[in-house]
Amino acid sequence: MQNKVVEFRHLGLLDYQKALDYQEKLFKKTIDLKIKNRNQPPDAQEVTPNYLLFLYHPHVYTLGKSGKEDHLLLDKEGLLEKKATYHRISRGGDITYHGPGQILGYPILDLDNFFTDIHKYLRFLEEAVIRTLASYNMIAGRIEGLTGVWLDVNDPHKARKICAFGVKSSRWVTMHGLALNVNVDLEYFKNIIPCGIDDKAVTSMHQELGRLVPLNEVEDRLRQHISELFQMRWKEDSPAME
Repeated sequence: MQNKVVEFRHLGLLDYQKALDYQEKLFKKTIDLKIKNRNQPPDAQEVTPNYLLFLYHPHVYTLGKSGKEDHLLLDKEGLLEKKATYHRISRGGDITYHGPGQILGYPILDLDNFFTDIHKYLRFLEEAVIRTLASYNMIAGRIEGLTGVWLDVNDPHKARKICAFGVKSSRWVTMHGLALNVNVDLEYFKNIIPCGIDDKAVTSMHQELGRLVPLNEVEDRLRQHISELFQMRWKEDSPAME
């Protein structure tokens, strides 16, 4: 039986390692339940949960399992100077930056509750961001062969990334997700080769619109578009964090 009910939890500003530990806790909980269900008769099986986490991180650089260490252009002293941390993690993709003013969306979904297609999953997340940006009269899209959501996708010289993606899945359960640049300090991206791409710029909604954009407003729109695309139903009174 498919369960399209999703628990939404806003975790606020949270240290990257603490957020990762929390994701992994929910991820493992869901996978363990799926394994348990396999050994149960149908009438004894429990529905698997789904979660959508929104949060912000202090300054941090993360490197995916296919990334290269030299795409971080700071040494330990440089990281200390920038008050940033560095983590090598299990998601796909290369190196990226997270920091204040950037919305992190981490869906921990059992795709057996929706559809078992990781490419469709990524396209839906991208589409939710594209629709959110469109509500601010920003035309965004995809570039073949590159991850993320971009502006000026038809001009290789002007194309710039506004949202990065990196996901992990096991037994059709997902974790990690998207990072949408709203009011983020773009100077921090100069310390890396973002996602291993050295000939494309990074931008933000603030940069493009020339004004600060309320984070809660963007979050509400993004959450709504994710809900519509995945046909989710929200669980009422979800705790901020267990």
